[in-house]
Amino acid sequence: MILYLHGFDATSPGNHEKVMQLQFIDDDVRFLSYSTLHPKHDMQHLLKEVDKQLKLSDDPNPLIVGVGLGGYWSERVGFLCGIRSVLFNPNLWPEHNMEGKIDRPEEYADIATKCVSQFREKNQGKAVCVLAKQDDVLDTQRIADTLSPFYSVVWDEQQGHKFASISAHLSMIKTFKDSVS
Repeated sequence: MILYLHGFDATSPGNHEKVMQLQFIDDDVRFLSYSTLHPKHDMQHLLKEVDKQLKLSDDPNPLIVGVGLGGYWSERVGFLCGIRSVLFNPNLWPEHNMEGKIDRPEEYADIATKCVSQFREKNQGKAVCVLAKQDDVLDTQRIADTLSPFYSVVWDEQQGHKFASISAHLSMIKTFKDSVS
């Protein structure tokens, strides 16, 4: 089972494309939607929804995949629910770069302080981060510098911020998903 979390633009047709691409490596791909506007509510909702999906599946190696803001949530929710994650251009600092787009960006800073201290050290090796060299929205080098001590970082030379196609990374995702945790 692969759980897919969209980015800030929940209605982008690219989300459907990514779900379809993920179905090449696992026919059980579940799209999880969340508001994107209310961080604390989103976190509660996603934790509850992921827990429910895990109980409905017998997959020994479930995976959570997210793009952009979905990558932010995939890392945290994956850690809290005990499953591995794949992060595409994760927006690690939404409290700074989402002002004016969401109602309470400061809630992200609060979530960061409420999360398990040094959770990345405890989650080491349980996530892979794929970053676009052509990202025109996020500073992907800063993201790589932040995450590389804990996770494998893969660079993509072709894709932009929204990662229209993840197909070049499907075999890596399948290998990561199927590996023993």
